[in-house]
Amino acid sequence: MNYGFIRIASAVPSVKVSDVQYNVEQIKAQIIEADAKGVEVVVFPELCITGYTCQDLFTQKLLMEEAENGVRILLEETKNLNITAIVGVPVIYQNMLLNCAAIIHHGFLYMVPKTYLPNYGEFYEKRWFATSLVMNPGEFVYAGRIVDMHDGNLLVQTHSGVMIGIEVCEDLWAPSPVGISLALAGADVIFNLSASDELVGKYDYLKQLIAQQSARGICGYVYSSCGFGESTQDVVFGGHAIIYENGTLLAEGEQFSFEPQLVISEIDVERLRSERRKNTTFLNAQTDHTARLYDLDPEYDFVPSRESAVPMNIHDDLAAVYEPLEYRKVSPTPFIPVDENMVKACEEILNIQVAGLAKRLVHINCKTVVLGISGGLDSTLALLVCVRTFDKLGWNRSSIVGITMPGFGTSDRTYRNAMALMTQLGITQREISIAKAVTQHFEDIGHDISSHDVTYENAQARERTQILMDVANQLNGLVIGTGDLSELALGWCTYNGDHMSMYSVNASIPKTLIQHLVRYVASDEQRNSAETSRLLLDIVDTPISPELTPADSQGQIAQKTEDIVGPYELHDFFLFYTLRYGFRPRKIHFLARQAFEGKYDSPTIARWMKTFFRRFFTQQFKRSCLPDGPKVGSVSLSPRGDWRMPSDASAALWLKECDELG
Repeated sequence: MNYGFIRIASAVPSVKVSDVQYNVEQIKAQIIEADAKGVEVVVFPELCITGYTCQDLFTQKLLMEEAENGVRILLEETKNLNITAIVGVPVIYQNMLLNCAAIIHHGFLYMVPKTYLPNYGEFYEKRWFATSLVMNPGEFVYAGRIVDMHDGNLLVQTHSGVMIGIEVCEDLWAPSPVGISLALAGADVIFNLSASDELVGKYDYLKQLIAQQSARGICGYVYSSCGFGESTQDVVFGGHAIIYENGTLLAEGEQFSFEPQLVISEIDVERLRSERRKNTTFLNAQTDHTARLYDLDPEYDFVPSRESAVPMNIHDDLAAVYEPLEYRKVSPTPFIPVDENMVKACEEILNIQVAGLAKRLVHINCKTVVLGISGGLDSTLALLVCVRTFDKLGWNRSSIVGITMPGFGTSDRTYRNAMALMTQLGITQREISIAKAVTQHFEDIGHDISSHDVTYENAQARERTQILMDVANQLNGLVIGTGDLSELALGWCTYNGDHMSMYSVNASIPKTLIQHLVRYVASDEQRNSAETSRLLLDIVDTPISPELTPADSQGQIAQKTEDIVGPYELHDFFLFYTLRYGFRPRKIHFLARQAFEGKYDSPTIARWMKTFFRRFFTQQFKRSCLPDGPKVGSVSLSPRGDWRMPSDASAALWLKECDELG
């Protein structure tokens, strides 16, 4: 097990109907290939040893004996390989013929028969096969061994400690799928041996079905269906190799391929188990499922690995050679939606923000909002949300009051962009300099204005917040917060300064996603003029800064946030995997090396990760008293929702592991 990942494969071999010797050779070759590529479990199609479309040939003793001999050959010739193979084969047991999955590992063999048999359309399996529902599990002699014939309730533990379950084709399509029961009983990954014919639209439906099955079961799902070589007497088989993880497609083969296929990916079992622990609906379903099992008394068989299983939470030695994932891409921007869902996701995020703000305004009968406009990313997105909200409510944009508050560090670029953007969007704009008030404040408290320390910076942030609050009182309005999720995670905000507002629309949106959303709005030509789009793109390209220390001699930004706390793309990556899945620093570091290969080296990632955890722990007190704001994605730091953490928790364990990584 590599950081909780298991490498699995879906194989679609070349088949000749009823030619067992040929089929076994093809299967063996793919098992050997998969083993050489580090695959731990590989699944093959339903009845692949004989071919699925043998029809009444399944009644022939010669074919059944050859199929048994084929399993014996696979057992002998793969016993020294470090792989589990799941192969479809017809088996005679207790004077009945069963459509079975043969689980082969290190010369050991287990059998699981199909539960639900189709008997409609072109498929009349009940003509030849019996269902597992009418058989009694037990031992029998097969392929020269004493073998356990299990019912569908079998859990197998791999040598790395992963629990797997088996479905055979129709078991997936049933109203009460076998795989869901297996997942509730503890299976991390479900493997399906199938023979699904091709019909118009069926493949898309199949993928939806697998996606839903893996999502409901919070499991991995590996599907293999027979393809080229099966009989085309009445139907055609397209050869499907599909791998999902909790509703997400990881890999799929080529439909209608004339060549054998071996589709490989890595499933993050640690991630799945983390999801299950957090998902109370799944846990409740497990409890109910277990209670009903005791009432009905069908026990789940558990077959442990013949080797010592590696505990999931014990990783390789710290000095081990770094071995990246080969078949799975790790996105450097886990908060940003994938390309095919980009427009829909961006609109959905903006609509959630708009709906939240609109409800709050209508609820308190407030038709005026006040927000600080700095010419930076966060205030820009907040302003765009306010504009959309007022447009949707049919209110005049003039009741959106944008205030720019230049101070000691305001740059020419951000000042110009702030003023121009407010003009372009047609809101009420005000300019209130904070320089005089802050200078007086320094005199009042006896602070040296030439000392650009934390007092110098925070006094400006708090003065700006005071202005916004007081103007909102004057206008009977609401102060809209602009701070984002990344800043809250790092504590990169002034307590009771930009930390505070009356409603915070960006509170659950990280910096990387804010950049993306503003860029998306800039590209939306239906809503923007060319000048507005140009301004938005320039704001996205402006270095991120609180602008609390003086600009340089050319009036440009001197204080750059990412030079101080580190790249936001790294911190957002750390934040996502820390909160969403509870991964330890070592695994996050492993994933970050994958995602940022060629951009950040290992020591750099470890250095900024240490900064992240140090700040994340010490700054919890700021998150414990956040204003209201809408949750947008799966990660939130609201003290009333997803994240409840003591302000005095120690970061020692996390920092120690970061030091070991560096």
